[in-house]
Amino acid sequence: MRRSARNTGLSSQPRQRDASASETIEPLVWTFDGAIALCLADMEDTLRRAIVQLGDIAAIAVLIEVSLPALKRRVDAGEAIQPAWGQFLERLSSRYGLPALPRVRPVRNAAPLATLVIAYRS
Repeated sequence: MRRSARNTGLSSQPRQRDASASETIEPLVWTFDGAIALCLADMEDTLRRAIVQLGDIAAIAVLIEVSLPALKRRVDAGEAIQPAWGQFLERLSSRYGLPALPRVRPVRNAAPLATLVIAYRS
């Protein structure tokens, strides 16, 4: 077997890991169901409260899952998505210091209208 003369920086001794680095932090998850505008207002309030409770964190990512069947039922019932959705996104981008707007993922299964998922790293 041929060995490389290059130093790879690897050692045969296992490295000690910091206990906090290996600790897995579960994401925070909430579901919202009801009128579109009310769900968006509740989601914004929940996000604001979560950011305050988390305090100083290194990174945050926000995901909103929208149930398409639940959304269709509300639109069929006469609810409007706009202007509430646009105003919601404007408030999130200007008030909370998020590095990016939340990712929105449509889901095709029957579920509550929206699910808010916040992942963070201390």
